[in-house]
Amino acid sequence: MYDLTEVSGSDRYRALGLSTFSFTVCFAVWTIFSIIGVKIKQDLGLSETEFGILVATPVLTGSVSRIFLGVWTEQYGGRLVFTLQMLATAVACWLLSEVRTYEVFLIAALGVGLAGGSFIVGVAYTSQWFEKQHQGTALGIFGVGNVGAAVTNFGAPFLVLAFGWEQTAQIYAVLLALTAVAFFFLAKPDPSEVARRREGRKPVSTKEQLEPLRNMQVWRFATYYFFVFGGFVALASYLPRFYVGAYDLSLATAGMLAAAYSMPGSVFRALGGWMSDKWGARLVMYLTFIVSLACLFVMSYPSTQYTVQGIAGPIEFTFGVSLTVFVVLSILLGFVMSLGKAAVYKHIPVYYPHHVGSVGGLVGMIGGLGGFVLPITFGILNDWIGVWTSSFMLMFAIVLVSTVWMHVAIRLMERRRHPGLADERYLSDVPNAPAPPPAAAQ
Repeated sequence: MYDLTEVSGSDRYRALGLSTFSFTVCFAVWTIFSIIGVKIKQDLGLSETEFGILVATPVLTGSVSRIFLGVWTEQYGGRLVFTLQMLATAVACWLLSEVRTYEVFLIAALGVGLAGGSFIVGVAYTSQWFEKQHQGTALGIFGVGNVGAAVTNFGAPFLVLAFGWEQTAQIYAVLLALTAVAFFFLAKPDPSEVARRREGRKPVSTKEQLEPLRNMQVWRFATYYFFVFGGFVALASYLPRFYVGAYDLSLATAGMLAAAYSMPGSVFRALGGWMSDKWGARLVMYLTFIVSLACLFVMSYPSTQYTVQGIAGPIEFTFGVSLTVFVVLSILLGFVMSLGKAAVYKHIPVYYPHHVGSVGGLVGMIGGLGGFVLPITFGILNDWIGVWTSSFMLMFAIVLVSTVWMHVAIRLMERRRHPGLADERYLSDVPNAPAPPPAAAQ
């Protein structure tokens, strides 16, 4: 076991700052297809479904890779694993500019997806530098690296217009490679890795690292993350296409509006970590789900024409969500999703301090798979139903199911912790004792 009393404050902030910056760059690369994918779609004449698969492919790699990247980080240290992951991703990103067919684009996109695996590497690395009571805030600050999606949505359209999408991919590749080199030379080895080498211990086996995955609690955390992170990634990639199609906006304008959603979905993650430290992750999750349900209900409502039979004849009117209202709701949705992302990961180093890589890797993998599955599903729904807001209808259903499951699980946990509650059926209706009679009647 490593001793944090030997870690100085400057070491903590160095680790947090370097990992957050590196994760930001990785996340920007991970979502690059949300912008250059639109140009590739036009060049190759892709259908909505094919476009959805292309955008979602990097998310698949970024999701699946989290489980083994997390285990490797626990075994060999975040400093080494983070550096190698960024260099491998930079090579794949550069190769995007060298291919011309849809099938090869999918292969290259798998390599770019490794950027998404950087999240669990950074979580496992960063959490080691802070005490339990400060890990929620520290990981929340690290999670601000999600702002990389906003950087791509805001900046990449202008790079594409100025240099073309091929050169944009090359610029991203060079920046990522430089970040990898800087991280390796500036970051310090993980405290646990230093302690292990000093004591002469071997790395923990993969089997031991994966042991906690048998707990249903881990999978419940993963389900929450399917929405708060998977949904965030999916919408960050999908919104530019949605704004272009549903509101007939230019790609540059659509990218900036999508960035307006991504920005609060990233920068306020630190607030979510602080709130989880102060009031508990459970309260933050309830807030996230309830507000998300309200936002998605309105956002999913399609523009509709009504005819009502009035006294003097038919009355016709139209209801639809204006662009301004939709953008405001998307920003609010991104805000509460950022709180939820921090709340989910607040649990992991507290419940599983020696398995942050494997448990966090699984949770991140399921969340990332949401970012893979949902964009494909959005495209299928658009092709099948033909209603732009069908994607938000699906998101509403996912949040509703998650909210019910979370509440039922919490009530069952409370009854196990307090057996006296098992026989109670009307906790909110029946008092412990009726009100006493008026003094005159006694």
